[in-house]
Amino acid sequence: MSTLSKLTVVGAGAVGSSVAYAAMIRGAARHIALYDIAAEKTRAEVLDLAHGAKFVGATEISGGSDIAVTADSDVVVITAGAKQKPGQTRLELAATNARIMGSLVEQLLEVSPEAIYVIVSNPCDVLTMLAHDASGLPAERLFAAGTTLDSSRLRWEIARRAGVSASSVHAMIVGEHGDTEFPLWSSARIGTVALLDWTVGGERVFTQSTLDQIAVDVRDAAYAVIQGKGATNYAIGLSSTRIVEAILRNENAILPVAPVLSGIQGLDGVALSVPCVVNRTGAHPIAETPFSEHERELLHRSAASLSEVAAGLRA
Repeated sequence: MSTLSKLTVVGAGAVGSSVAYAAMIRGAARHIALYDIAAEKTRAEVLDLAHGAKFVGATEISGGSDIAVTADSDVVVITAGAKQKPGQTRLELAATNARIMGSLVEQLLEVSPEAIYVIVSNPCDVLTMLAHDASGLPAERLFAAGTTLDSSRLRWEIARRAGVSASSVHAMIVGEHGDTEFPLWSSARIGTVALLDWTVGGERVFTQSTLDQIAVDVRDAAYAVIQGKGATNYAIGLSSTRIVEAILRNENAILPVAPVLSGIQGLDGVALSVPCVVNRTGAHPIAETPFSEHERELLHRSAASLSEVAAGLRA
């Protein structure tokens, strides 16, 4: 951890406070700032976090409703916006949250012109495209958290069936963070073993129909959580913190995040999750990532869906 590192989390709701809490526990940044226009709520969240500072080391916690608290950030994670309601798709949130995003990013850039910006607010891919338009930032410095969480859900689903640690599963969800996302099955492995070849007690664990069901379960996982408790917050807090760590520690970690793509798999001007190298300069798509012909078709279908929504919001 850099001794000078500063993380700002924009939005003090369930997701934003969970990002700040996860980052604090993991020691992701030396200074964590929480910013939200809801002054009383933000002060309360900052106090609650600060009261536990003795248990986690040297992290400083600050925050408030003045944009000045975000100044000189190294990384800004944006979670602000209307939250997804039970039964509501991420794309249905687009019109409401698009109105918030453009002006917010401009204000943040005035006080943190060198920061890396990670958009978590949904629909994160479309909002990244609109924020990219408004900010003028290079694509690698403003990107969506994308399918980082979805990929963790995928690895958990595979791992629990295979009887292995999720860290030993190598598989990613790509595309939209939403209904058109899909797994890159062609390169998925447990250790070095292709999923369809994995056995437990001499019996194959995975069939194509099993993999199809896993893909559906992962895609719909957020809806199940939202239906039961009203929001997803713990896992997105942890996955967002993982991205922050990769940036601040200059890890060159490979994560499925979503910058606006340029020339990747024949796509331009659309933010979609693909495997990216994430480091202190931002997110850099890996052009050599192999896609099967079917996966390439799914990626382009995902891109078309998002481009249509973004075009409607730009009109």
